Amino acid sequence: MTTAAVLDQQADRNRPDRYGQPMIQLIDPDGQVTALGEQVGVSVELAQELFADMVMARRLDREALALQRQGELSLWLMSWGQEAAQVGSIRALRTTDMVFPSYREHAAALCRGISPADLMRQWKGAAHSGWDAADSRFHIYSLVLGTQTLHATGYAAGAVMERTDEVVATYFGDGAASQGDVNEAFNWAAAGSLPVLFFCQNNQWAISTPTATQMKTPLHVRAAGFGLDAYHVDGNDVLAVHAVTTLAAERIRQGGGPALIEAQTYRFGGHSSSDDPKRYRSDEDVASWDQRDPLTRIESFLRAAGVDEEYFEALNAEADAFAVNVREACKSVTGTPLRELFDRVYVDDHPQLDHERDTYVAHVAALGSEN
Repeated sequence: MTTAAVLDQQADRNRPDRYGQPMIQLIDPDGQVTALGEQVGVSVELAQELFADMVMARRLDREALALQRQGELSLWLMSWGQEAAQVGSIRALRTTDMVFPSYREHAAALCRGISPADLMRQWKGAAHSGWDAADSRFHIYSLVLGTQTLHATGYAAGAVMERTDEVVATYFGDGAASQGDVNEAFNWAAAGSLPVLFFCQNNQWAISTPTATQMKTPLHVRAAGFGLDAYHVDGNDVLAVHAVTTLAAERIRQGGGPALIEAQTYRFGGHSSSDDPKRYRSDEDVASWDQRDPLTRIESFLRAAGVDEEYFEALNAEADAFAVNVREACKSVTGTPLRELFDRVYVDDHPQLDHERDTYVAHVAALGSEN
């Protein structure tokens, strides 16, 4: 039986049930291959590659949060705990597939070659965004909850008009799923059979609101009601996420219409560096999810598979060097002179804006300032 057939069998088993599908899992929290994993097959080489991406993403989070506490960043939203969901999914896509993130997809961004400096520029308040979305095929972060799902849906409509086989992926959280924009995007994508892959990282908390309070029916069941092909996966199992995303993306690419993947994961940190999660969740809840840490899980799997210590030592050394780069990159970020922003409002010259820029330049010159 093919990988697709095995995963289909698992996903379809309880699909009509309003309580949802069983969660697809290839590696259990102890790092052991599940029965489904044995059927599908798991790759140690792929696991090593994905684990390396996850280690770098977590190191970025730790360094960036420390930098924020030192006053080097105005704000930081962690992806800590969600590395497997992001890395497993982004690595299953083509590098030419366009991605529309929310605001904490740092692990996915690193996989698309976006540098730490570019990631932190926005959070330092030096620019509205830090990278070229066309070059990386990774849109700038969307801070308004859920808007990126509509952007992705509109972009996918353009891909259809251009007759490409592109898959347009968009990330959002369980809290955003309660927004009207997201449900509108589901409906438009389904009605138009658009090539959109909706990827929900259900991290259990919409700031301080738990999933159980947000919704009565699992999101992947709701999505199926819109007409989306829906999947339910263990978001802390990077190999399961990769396998499911590969399957969903290929079906979309072949004209199967939009799909949604609900990945069950956990936000270990606060909603942002301004949030204190101890005010709304218990130590017991955090501890229970700590046993399902995505990095610990895949490391245990790799060690059991016989990966030697040299691999882990080399990876740790690389992460240490990366951390130094993160700190240096953050401190090197400077703001753009305000006079340059006038040139970035319209594609073509605009007489009114030219006048405003000249007035501003004359004003600061009169004050004896260069900016």
